[in-house]
Amino acid sequence: MATIDDLVRLVPPPPTPVHGHGDWSAVERTLGFTLPADYRALVVAYGLGQFGDISLLTPFAAAASQYSDLVWQAGDLLDRFRDARTDFPEDFPYPLHPEPGGLLQWAGTGNGVMLCWLTEGAPDTWPVVVFDFGYHRDRYDTSAVDLLHGHLSGRRPVPGLDGTHPIPWFDASCERDQVYVRLSDSNRPYPERLHILRAILAPTADRGGSTSEHGRQDHFKVIDRDWLLTYETVYGHQIRVAFPPDDARTARSVITAAAREMGCTVLATTTRNGVPTWTSP
Repeated sequence: MATIDDLVRLVPPPPTPVHGHGDWSAVERTLGFTLPADYRALVVAYGLGQFGDISLLTPFAAAASQYSDLVWQAGDLLDRFRDARTDFPEDFPYPLHPEPGGLLQWAGTGNGVMLCWLTEGAPDTWPVVVFDFGYHRDRYDTSAVDLLHGHLSGRRPVPGLDGTHPIPWFDASCERDQVYVRLSDSNRPYPERLHILRAILAPTADRGGSTSEHGRQDHFKVIDRDWLLTYETVYGHQIRVAFPPDDARTARSVITAAAREMGCTVLATTTRNGVPTWTSP
């Protein structure tokens, strides 16, 4: 079984974990039980953030977002699924916290897949259940750290989670503004445009991508600036860029200049809610 040291060797943690420290005794008094030792080590090493598309919950994240806080999620789980369980009992083979031995979520994905413990027996022996209402309710008799290591390393991919990547990563949580930069067409082919964009923003690191009948998406991180980008044609020809709020002016200048080098004209820039921004690029 993989340990926290194995996971750290595979996926480097951030220099300063976000919401990785707090009063564990108070948390466990609130929950009514001790949490697994490997999860405590996971939170201390990584804090709040994402292994690819897997968002790790911590019990100290209430100030950042209740949805990222393990204790808040624990209190909400039964109410969230109460009606669905009444209507579709076959999709809920396990009890839900705070029911005895109930599922308790410790991570989740952007697509609504929950990584939970089945809180039966001693905490350090709790199995993991990958739960997605109507789709997955798969039990794994292993720890949180071992499941993450197995999936991220490709040793034991977990159905329901995003595919593995050659170089797995963890991005620490931070406040970021997100801007959608809509672009005109260009005479340059897509791979050349992507190469220009990443060269201007270098150094960058892959964050996955996909190609389908609807178009192509490439996700990457600008390492020195801690920006997250997606260049795509799936939802229109656009660059999505997420950056710390203090970088807004720099992001506007750099992304606009990159678009020109790619042979494109910036048609519009909006927030994720469609509100115009960067109105004078």
